[in-house]
Amino acid sequence: MPSFVITGKCDGCKSQDRTACQYICPNDLMVLDLLTNKAYNRAVDMCWECYSCVKICPTQAIEVRGYADFMPAGAVVQPLRSTDAIMWAVRFRNNTMRRFKFPIRTTPEGSIEPDAGFPTASDDLNDPGLRTEPDSLRR
Repeated sequence: MPSFVITGKCDGCKSQDRTACQYICPNDLMVLDLLTNKAYNRAVDMCWECYSCVKICPTQAIEVRGYADFMPAGAVVQPLRSTDAIMWAVRFRNNTMRRFKFPIRTTPEGSIEPDAGFPTASDDLNDPGLRTEPDSLRR
């Protein structure tokens, strides 16, 4: 289901020149109505439900209703983002809530060694093996 804006919660990102959802939408679908100062999805049929606008909205005014293959009909999923995790809150039709928390990153940024655990690259262009293949596969 495409994203939709709850107009009672939307403050138009405090009348900035662009709202947060306008800035983040990869398909350029979110726009600001200058008369009401509320954001809206101008082409719901083009929305690919990437949840970018839902995650970035500072007032949690944008929702996406999930499909029945991963949640019951009528339920709403809302991501709540913090600095180290994202919590997915699912509100069911009977107003019960379930929350699922997942870490955003498990290692400090910039601490991963790109080639750690792999053999050094071979300069032999005739070698049929891939760079990351174990030495046991090389003949």
